[in-house]
Amino acid sequence: MDDDCCSTQLIDGDGVFNAAGLEHFMKTVKLAECGLSYAVVSIMGPQSSGKSTLLNHLFGTNFREMDAFMGRSQTTKGIWLAKCAGIEPCTIVMDLEGTDGRERGEDDTTFEKQSALFALAVSDIVLINMWCHDIGREQAANKPLLKTVFQVMMRLFSPRKTTLLFVIRDKTKTPLENLEPILREDIQKIWDSVPKPQAYKETPLSEFFNVQVVALSSYEEKEEKFKEQVASLRQRFYHSIAPGGLAGDRRGVIPASGFSFSAQQIWKVIKDNKDLDLPAHKVMVATVRCEEIANEKLTYMAAMEEWLQLEEAVQHDLVPGFGKKLTVILDKCLSGYDMEAVYFDESVRISKRQQLESKLLQLVNPAYESMLGHIRAKTLDGFKEALDKALERGEGFAIAAHDCTQVFMSKFDKGCEDATIEQASWNPSKVRDKLRRDIDAHVASVRAAKLSELTTLYEGRLAKALSEPVEALLDAASDDTWPAIRELLRRETKSAISGFSSALSSFNLDEADIDKMLIKLEEYARSVVESKAREEVGRVLIRMKDRFSTLFSHDADSMPRVWTGNEDIKAITKTARSASLKLLSVMTAIRLDDATDKVEKTLSLALMDASDGGATNRSIQSLDPLASSSWEEVPPTKTLITPVQCKSLWRQFKAETDYTVTQAISAQASHKRNNSMLPPPWAILAILVLGFNEFMTLLRNPLYLAVIFVVFLVGKALWVQLDISGEFRNGALPGLLSLSTKFLPTVMNILRRLADEGQQPAAPVLDRNHSKSFRSGVISNSSSSASSNVASSESEIEYSSPPRQQ
Repeated sequence: MDDDCCSTQLIDGDGVFNAAGLEHFMKTVKLAECGLSYAVVSIMGPQSSGKSTLLNHLFGTNFREMDAFMGRSQTTKGIWLAKCAGIEPCTIVMDLEGTDGRERGEDDTTFEKQSALFALAVSDIVLINMWCHDIGREQAANKPLLKTVFQVMMRLFSPRKTTLLFVIRDKTKTPLENLEPILREDIQKIWDSVPKPQAYKETPLSEFFNVQVVALSSYEEKEEKFKEQVASLRQRFYHSIAPGGLAGDRRGVIPASGFSFSAQQIWKVIKDNKDLDLPAHKVMVATVRCEEIANEKLTYMAAMEEWLQLEEAVQHDLVPGFGKKLTVILDKCLSGYDMEAVYFDESVRISKRQQLESKLLQLVNPAYESMLGHIRAKTLDGFKEALDKALERGEGFAIAAHDCTQVFMSKFDKGCEDATIEQASWNPSKVRDKLRRDIDAHVASVRAAKLSELTTLYEGRLAKALSEPVEALLDAASDDTWPAIRELLRRETKSAISGFSSALSSFNLDEADIDKMLIKLEEYARSVVESKAREEVGRVLIRMKDRFSTLFSHDADSMPRVWTGNEDIKAITKTARSASLKLLSVMTAIRLDDATDKVEKTLSLALMDASDGGATNRSIQSLDPLASSSWEEVPPTKTLITPVQCKSLWRQFKAETDYTVTQAISAQASHKRNNSMLPPPWAILAILVLGFNEFMTLLRNPLYLAVIFVVFLVGKALWVQLDISGEFRNGALPGLLSLSTKFLPTVMNILRRLADEGQQPAAPVLDRNHSKSFRSGVISNSSSSASSNVASSESEIEYSSPPRQQ
């Protein structure tokens, strides 16, 4: 064995005390040097319940453990002693032989009681090891053993303060908070039932015992969690005798040097005391026989045909008269027990009857719970159906929900009365509360759905009432656009809120909730207007061009404008662009509040006035008011088009409308030419040179025209070849001198080229192509000359309007 633990058998299985082994143990662990600074811990409990395993993990000892693969049998015989490893102060632990072992048999329990009494008398802390599922059982929980031990201990020894630490093994889902009161109540009952000497008649249990409870998980199934919990429990044994520790209030401590002698004397007294044998024969027989009868009745009940049919039926649906039927079945079992156990000890009989009744109720409880579940489900389904019908009839939501709730909760209560079992005091309040929560949850769900439908309805009405009018108002953009939109929004919102508020009154909502929903509806109305405005911003350029085109191309009577030459195109253009600029200024920001801004003025100064002032004013201007990403008096959240974007849109707008203006100017000029009463200038010149008769002769004879045309071509060719306009650029006399020297060579050159071209077979084609090229050049030059007469700047075209005819 490990030297640190120094495991020693203190008492063997026959009750022989190993005095020599104890002395050796004390010397090895140097117990005598500890004085009063030591503690004794022992453990007791059923055989094969894992006592040794627990001690080895808890204190680092090496007691022999049961090999599960070899079967369940006795491992520890007698009482073993060891020193705990690594715990201060020095702690001695005793491993007791398990109770209820088959090796000793059911009649030989003397050693069990003797070893338990010895542990209580010697130890400061007694661990009582028990299975979780044994709580509430008479024998498995060691209650008779403890009762006898308490009695004899009170008579044999001066009572000392001992800590009883109940260790619940293989803890189930039942919370420790529910198990601990049961154990404490059982210990208190044992203490109250124990006959006490006169001096201790009124002494409470807490005067001699400190009862504590701890629970551990299964070692086999949850080994890691078991080890964690044991490690946590180990911490409680450090400084266990200090104030506040597990054994902090112990009394009558024997010095460590006298521990061996004291233990031997205590064991001697216990061995010589005959009162520790079995209880009275009468009580023993009553206990055994009454328990057998109770087990027979429990088995009879489990196999009873009536019960099996009832259990099967209640699994699927409601069973009318469930409570009465089950009450009769239970009464039959309990009456049979009373008849067979009538002659046994009264206290034992009553105790076993109570246990039987408890077990029977445990057997039928699932069926009872199923019955309540069916009642709850049927009630909830009926409530849902009734509420839907009430709402379809047009009843107010709050009234319909309240009335249906009252009716169906009353039906549930009647169903629970029908399921009540007389032998049980079960309260269906938990199921009733769950039903009420389910009903409330359904009511809340339906209310939310109805409110959502109602909100969607009024939001849809608002959207329909606002979208198209707002679009029309924005399209007509004027000074009254946003005031009209605000009035429209106010009127439609007021109408919607009035109807919505009236509809909400049937839901019995809090004022705060109603206010929130109304505010949300108002915000939705504003969001519709804002969304529509943002949507229309994407078409602002198209609308500006449409407005310009409408005003520019139609007169005040909306008739298509005919450019006769009397119209002031510049004024018309300015008017049309001003209207387009008005539309742009309206669309720059959302103006649902009464606040004013200077957006229109800024745009007019920056775009219209700057254009009228020309380049001189723009050069004088030190700062471009549109060189910004925000307006001065407009919040960013309300801005639809920034100043920079306005400038870009205006530039694009002008670029796309300039062509329309140019076309109008051209149309006006053409109209003026077509409507002139005088002949063309060349005709007037011809009449003056030739005279009217000769001119008419020329017109009547096409040959003359051909000759004149040929002369014109030759003259044009000489003009181009001699560069007459360039020659006279330096003066008349130098020009004449230069032309006189170049005239003859130029004429000869032209004649030579004509002769060369006449010799080629494709001369006619070339002549036609040359003629076409020539005419194209003339036309091109004429177009260039005409276009050069139109002066334009980067941002505007200069227009010249003819004087109005008187």
